[in-house]
Amino acid sequence: MATNLNGKRILITAGPTWAPIDTVRVISNTATGETGILLAKVLAKQGAKVTLILGPVGSCCVDKNIKVIGFKFFNELNSLLKKELKRKRYDAVIHSAAVSDYEPLSVAKKKLSSGVKILSLTFKPTPKIIDCLRKYSPDSFLVGFKFEPDLTGNKLIKEARSLIKRAHLDLAVANTAGKNGYRAWMVNVKTGLGPFSSKEELVKNLSALIKNAGN
Repeated sequence: MATNLNGKRILITAGPTWAPIDTVRVISNTATGETGILLAKVLAKQGAKVTLILGPVGSCCVDKNIKVIGFKFFNELNSLLKKELKRKRYDAVIHSAAVSDYEPLSVAKKKLSSGVKILSLTFKPTPKIIDCLRKYSPDSFLVGFKFEPDLTGNKLIKEARSLIKRAHLDLAVANTAGKNGYRAWMVNVKTGLGPFSSKEELVKNLSALIKNAGN
């Protein structure tokens, strides 16, 4: 099926990231990668050449024409993105992975004993990967995600616009999953579309916007 996404290169990140504690334990988050995986499938069916950089989500079934690059840890994702975006030009980059904001200040070189009654860890902030993407891929249509489970409506949109300005994005998806269920908005510096009440509805509208952005 011929569409204006034929031949377009699109890179998507999805899923959680791990931060190691010791040789066997990690700290992670509850991201499923569902939105990024669904978006990859939809865009690939519309003719795009999709690369999906996917965190540890367990088994994942995607179309054969989607290139999947797996990662587990924050440093892996950071290195993969830098390498991939510097060696290949992408028309769009969609950064939906839930990146660890903090990691342990030090990682134990062996498994910590399970007999410790109180285990204290000191954390340090991780670098903001999204702030580097424009430098790595200056000509791409760049989409970021802002997830805030305790915000909605105008407050959430305001946070998304702050992210757009800081990271020089073309678009941000502001999403939440509070007591009223899933809600998402597509936001740029001037306008916002939404709310969308399901990931499927968001992906449908986001894929249409990406097609139009290429015209």
